Amino acid sequence: MHATAVEQETAVLISVPPRRQNDHQTTEYLDELAFLVETAGATATQRFVQRLEKPDIRTYVGEGKLAEIKAYVNHNNTSMAVFDDDLSPSQLRNLEAELKVKIVDRSLLILDIFALRAKSATARTQVELAQYQYLLPRLTGLWTHLDKQRGGVGMKGPGETEIETDRRIVRDRIAFLKEKLETLDKQAHTQRKARGGLIRVALVGYTNVGKSTLMNTLGKAEVFAENKLFATVDATTRKVVLESTPFLLSDTVGFIRKLPTKLIESFKSTLDEIREADLLLHVVDISHPGFEEQIQVVNDTLLEIGAAEKPLLLVFNKIDQYRPDEIPADHFAAEAAEEERETNARPPLAQLQATYMAKLHDPVVFISAQTRENLDELRQLLGQRVLALHQQRYPYETAAADEAE
Repeated sequence: MHATAVEQETAVLISVPPRRQNDHQTTEYLDELAFLVETAGATATQRFVQRLEKPDIRTYVGEGKLAEIKAYVNHNNTSMAVFDDDLSPSQLRNLEAELKVKIVDRSLLILDIFALRAKSATARTQVELAQYQYLLPRLTGLWTHLDKQRGGVGMKGPGETEIETDRRIVRDRIAFLKEKLETLDKQAHTQRKARGGLIRVALVGYTNVGKSTLMNTLGKAEVFAENKLFATVDATTRKVVLESTPFLLSDTVGFIRKLPTKLIESFKSTLDEIREADLLLHVVDISHPGFEEQIQVVNDTLLEIGAAEKPLLLVFNKIDQYRPDEIPADHFAAEAAEEERETNARPPLAQLQATYMAKLHDPVVFISAQTRENLDELRQLLGQRVLALHQQRYPYETAAADEAE
């Protein structure tokens, strides 16, 4: 009898945080990396952190830390090492030679999750293109059995030939995928043009903030929603009617810290749903301790793709999971302790709401898409914003409707 069950992979997480990054942020970022590993189907068993001026150019971590990681990996039969930054091709080769396990950097991990999640032909093509673009500069690491081959006169051996052949195959595949994406982009653009006459609203936000759940609630759609990162990769659009005004609502791929540049380039057609939208619904997970940083990541990504100037409605989701800190009134506490409380304390929800409304000079909605709390308030506000945009965009239709009445 032989066991046929697939053994779950185990991983160690490795980070070299910058000096300005505090311990709380480092823990939070490694928690996110562990969640990414879990989403990909593995289990994180140990974390290694080393503070350096900058990552070691040869092995990312120093010699002592590398020896510590190697000892743990060998003793616990760990199957891979996951790094919270992108590795250079030389770092990748050196680490594989030292640790003798699969080496995965942040970009490769995210690409792997996207490959698992992509369902449509467009999404699969976009992910494959990003994977090949990631692979191209790292091809030499695939031919370690020919390491002793050297270039020069009389030394042009089969190793170099095979590598060049592989590079040519990958470049040809990249060119083919780019052509295929251009065709798919034209089809998608034609479909979006056919939706003329309706205001378009796009859901944006950090990954796993509840966009798909909100889409299912507002649009009566059946978008896949799960408590994992990047549950949605394919863009989904549904027609919604609020305040007697129809509009199109699109669910888009979530953003994340250090989102691979090649992935952003490849997902151009999906991100066009955001670029061409009339209104963005920025969904935020209020229960996450680092929600303000996640807001900044989304704003930076919107700026990068040229959608930062669009009208935006901020929606704080998951209020049912928000837990404010209980801060005892202690007038005799030391200044350092007082400062620590002020820095890390989570205020009551009402105080947060008042703070953000004052800061943005714009309505802010606090909801729970799961329990449907305050959804009527969101529907009313969203309906008003869509109606105002419709009247601004199509004034003749509005005038004609008024005359008919």
